[in-house]
Amino acid sequence: MVIHSSGENAIHICFDEKTLTFSFKKDDGKEWNWDKSYVPYMECEDGKVLFGDAAGISHQPFHTGVGEGILSTYCGFEKEGKIVPYKFQTLVWVENATREVYCEWIPLQEEGLEVKKVFWPGPMEFSEKREDWYTLLTHQQGMLLPNTWEVELEAPSFEGFFGTAGAYMPWFAQVREREGYLAVCVTPWNAGYQTKHPAGGPYTQVSIRFEPSLGKMDYRRVVKYTFLEDCDYNDICKAYRNYVDEQGRLRTLEEKAVRNPSVNDLIGCAFLHKGIKTFVQPNSDFYDAENPEKNNHLTTFARREQEIRQLHEMGVEKLYLHLDGWAEPGYDNCHPDYGPACEAAGGWEGMKSLADAIHECGYLFGIHDQYRDYYLTAQSFDENFACRLPDGTILQHQRWAGGPQSYLCATQAPYYVKRNFEELAKHGIELDCAYLDVFTCNEGDECDNPMHRMTRRDCYAYRARCFEYLLKNGILPSSEEVNDWAVESQVFCHYAPYDFMMRVPGSPKQAIPVPLYNLVYHDCVIQPWMMEKVSEEEDYMLYALLNGGAPYLVRDAAYPNIDGAFDSAVEMKLEEDIHRAKVVSDFHEKVGKREMVRHEFVNGNPQIQKTTFAGGISVQVDFEKQRYEILQGQPGRH
Repeated sequence: MVIHSSGENAIHICFDEKTLTFSFKKDDGKEWNWDKSYVPYMECEDGKVLFGDAAGISHQPFHTGVGEGILSTYCGFEKEGKIVPYKFQTLVWVENATREVYCEWIPLQEEGLEVKKVFWPGPMEFSEKREDWYTLLTHQQGMLLPNTWEVELEAPSFEGFFGTAGAYMPWFAQVREREGYLAVCVTPWNAGYQTKHPAGGPYTQVSIRFEPSLGKMDYRRVVKYTFLEDCDYNDICKAYRNYVDEQGRLRTLEEKAVRNPSVNDLIGCAFLHKGIKTFVQPNSDFYDAENPEKNNHLTTFARREQEIRQLHEMGVEKLYLHLDGWAEPGYDNCHPDYGPACEAAGGWEGMKSLADAIHECGYLFGIHDQYRDYYLTAQSFDENFACRLPDGTILQHQRWAGGPQSYLCATQAPYYVKRNFEELAKHGIELDCAYLDVFTCNEGDECDNPMHRMTRRDCYAYRARCFEYLLKNGILPSSEEVNDWAVESQVFCHYAPYDFMMRVPGSPKQAIPVPLYNLVYHDCVIQPWMMEKVSEEEDYMLYALLNGGAPYLVRDAAYPNIDGAFDSAVEMKLEEDIHRAKVVSDFHEKVGKREMVRHEFVNGNPQIQKTTFAGGISVQVDFEKQRYEILQGQPGRH
């Protein structure tokens, strides 16, 4: 069956009724075909169910005033020798105005099969062993994976679930000889991607899967394909930026600064990450029974105040202090009942003195906080408000310092944020910023408790509501990483690193790191960057400059050797750290609110990269020679 779109540059949808696969052809003869090895299927409680297993399958042309396509209906599935009522449709159609293709999976009747995952639409055929055939993945900051890449690709973080560190943005793309497609998951809340790239290629497969919401597929799932001519990854990113802007979700820092002018104060700051109290519960997975003296430590507020004044005396002009472990009983304990200020470190009086000293120096102050991890030791802990799965299960683990925990239903998070931040204000703690941990890194939660039932989509909305409360009260909101759903409310993050930065230095790179997120959202969210010189061959400062980000002056990790904090970095004197941070801060001051308009490999060499920002300011880095040059700014070497 073939469906033709109208007008110039038409897209023709070709459907094979035997294999149930599609191909998309253009008038010029170019086409994108689903991989020949792909068979549409669902993963169910009792095993794999093929679309083709349906006893009743029908296809018919579909036409509306805006496009045409093919509507297919699947029913008559068998389970334990009986036909069950489960029924769904697929709709693949082309929008005549844009030539974009939509693939829609539509549940009609969900009785009879317990669907866990739907693997549809299929991966594109992409199997030429050529360097100019590459795949773009939005795993953290971004990955460009040539078909010739020698390293086998591992599974992405969070199994590629959209809305997590495994996919900052709900899209992937492939380019072959400057012809490409962009696949956007229009309904990303319960979806993700999976990839396959063996060592050396010669192919890369990438495709989408859909998962249930509160135990049901429940709603129409949509993927949109945009086919581009004469393009590269820059064009792909700008096509996605246009899509976000078209939806009204592109919220720039310039716009956020109108609501809260202190956004401007944060741009150009060096980031200082320090802690007060660490207390690892004996029933935590992090507890070191063989070396109990390593579990706990304490630094007073007065000591941190002294360090702040020293940095001021040493000439640090703009600084933001992110403070961990400021309350009882220590970092990652008892949330959301975190408080009062650590008594052994100086209590509320000591914390206020630190905050006042920070402001006296002209710096900004913010705290670590947490409204997802729901510790059983919290005084207000009530299992009735922990996330409950449809089968009644309440997930628990004891990974972090505070020991056993579940997850707080995000419907409750805004209430706790208000309660806790009002308490801080009562004690005279003036905050410029606040970090709400893991919201933009971990997947959305679901809760099936009828008192506060919540889908993942709801969860993201409640998390954003916490950010909005802070903004309304003059506090700049931050979270662990960045994410597409949070752009409208999030001002900055802890980091938005490349995948390789989270691995032990020296580990083989999974792909070529490219700033896909920043090509879309650089002017929307402030991102501090790791500054470690991890070896004589790798200096993260160059990536900070290349991405037009803010620098970490000091980044004291809460936990050793995780989250990209490794002990192998080349040690430097504080004076040298300050100098390096100043170079990055000065550049961030110039470009922090500017769109990243282009990234490129100079003369095709990945070892020499250049980014250009709106207004023409650019920076070029040479990773091999460990050099950088700022153009239309102050050139430099290090």
